[in-house]
Amino acid sequence: MDRQHRNRVLALLFIGVFMGSLDIGIVGPALPAIQSFFGVDERLISWIFSIYILFFMIGTPIMAKLSDIYGRRTIYVLDVAIFALGSIMVVLTSSFWMILLGRAIQGFGAGGIFPVASAFIGDTFPPEKRGGALGIIGSVWGLSGILGPVIGALLLNYAWQWLFIINLPIAALIITLSYFILPSTKRLKKVRFDWTGTILLALLVTFLALGVNQIDTTNFLASLSSLMVWPFLVLAVVFLLLLVKTERKAIDPVVQIGLYRSREVKLATSIAIGTGLSQIAIVFMPALAVAALSLSTSQASLMVIPMVLALGISAPVVGQLLDRYGTRIVMMGGTLLLAAGLFLLSNLATSFYLFLISGIIIGLGLGTVLGSPLRYIMLSETPAAQRASGQALINFNSSAGQLVGGTLIGAVIASQGGGLVGYSSAYLLIAGIALVMFLLTINLKKRKEQLASMQEE
Repeated sequence: MDRQHRNRVLALLFIGVFMGSLDIGIVGPALPAIQSFFGVDERLISWIFSIYILFFMIGTPIMAKLSDIYGRRTIYVLDVAIFALGSIMVVLTSSFWMILLGRAIQGFGAGGIFPVASAFIGDTFPPEKRGGALGIIGSVWGLSGILGPVIGALLLNYAWQWLFIINLPIAALIITLSYFILPSTKRLKKVRFDWTGTILLALLVTFLALGVNQIDTTNFLASLSSLMVWPFLVLAVVFLLLLVKTERKAIDPVVQIGLYRSREVKLATSIAIGTGLSQIAIVFMPALAVAALSLSTSQASLMVIPMVLALGISAPVVGQLLDRYGTRIVMMGGTLLLAAGLFLLSNLATSFYLFLISGIIIGLGLGTVLGSPLRYIMLSETPAAQRASGQALINFNSSAGQLVGGTLIGAVIASQGGGLVGYSSAYLLIAGIALVMFLLTINLKKRKEQLASMQEE
C-alpha cells in the first residue's frame, strides 16, 4: 500500500475513533436536561455513562475477535453500524430505560471500533511508521475532550437529542467510504466462536459494574458489606476465575489468555489499568478547582482546558518519538510526568497558576500513557492473526481501571470529609499509582529488542 492510500486509511480510522470517543464527553453537558426530561435521580442518570463503559468492555474483545476471524473491514463497518443503531434508539425513545439500551448498543459498537482501528494500522503500516500513525489516533482523546463539551453545549440550544443525531451522518460517511478505502481481508476457515468465553466475559463485566455502581463513596466500608454490593463483586471474581480457566482450554478463545505468556504483554496490560485510573481522575479536576480556588462551576470547568490541550498536542508527538526511541524510554518519561503533575496538583492546587501548570504536566503525561505506546507494544508482541484481540486487552484493562477508578477516588474523597483535603488525598493516591506504573515501564523491552520482535512478524 502506497503512502497516499495509507493516509486515507488513517484519516477514515481517525473519524471512526473520534466519533466513538466524542460520545463519552459530549453527553456531560446534556445530563441535567436528560435528567429533567425523564424525571430520574442522580444514581440512575449516572448509568448513562456506566452502561456505555460496561458494554464497551464487553464489545471490545468480542468484536476484536470477530475482526480477526471475518476481516477488519467487515467488522469495522458492523461496529459503526451498531453504534449508529444505538444512536437512533436514543433519539427516538420516550423512555429512560430505552435510552440506557441505546447507550448499551452504542458502547458495544464503540468497543470494537478502537481495537480494530489499531489492528488496521498494524496491518497496513510498516513497523517504522506505526508509532506516528498510532499517535495520530491517540490524539483523538485530547481532541474529543476539548470538542465534546463544546459541541454538546452548542447542540443543547436545539434539543438534547441532537447530541446523538449528529452521529448518524458521520456513521453513514464512514460506512460508505470504508468500502472504497479500507483494504479487505480474507475470512479464516474452520474457526469455532468461543460462546462460553463470551458469556463468562459478559457476566464478569456486568456483575463488576453492578457492584461498583452501588458503592456509596460517602460510607465506603459500610457499603461494601451491603447486599447490593458484595455479592456482585464476589460473583465478578468467580466469573473472572472461570473465564481464565475456560480460555486456557479453548481452541480459539475470545480473550487471548495465551498472549500473557509474554512478559511485555503482562507489563502493558498492567500499566493499562493504571492509565484508566489516571484518566478518570480528570473528571474530578473541576471539583478540586471549586474547593481549592473558590471558583464557580463554569469557571472551574475551564481550568481543565490547558491539560486537555497538552494531551491532544503531545499524543502525535509521542507517536513520532516511539518510532525513534521505542516504548521504554517514552513510557518512562510519560509516567514520571504524570506522577509529577498529580503530586503537584495534590499539594499546590490553591495556587491558580500552579494549578494550570500541574494540569499541563498531567496532560503531557496522559498524552503518553493513553496514546500509542501500549498499543505499539501489543502490535509488536501479537501475531498478525491476533492483532485486534491483542489491542482489545489494552482497551479492556483500561476500561476496568476507569470503572473502578471513579469509585476509588470518590471513596478517598469521602473518607477525608470531602473538600480540599479529600481531593488532595485522592490525587496523591493516583500519583502513587503513576509511580508504580513508572517502575513497571523500567522492565519494558529496549528499542533493539522491540525491533527484533517486529521483524519476527
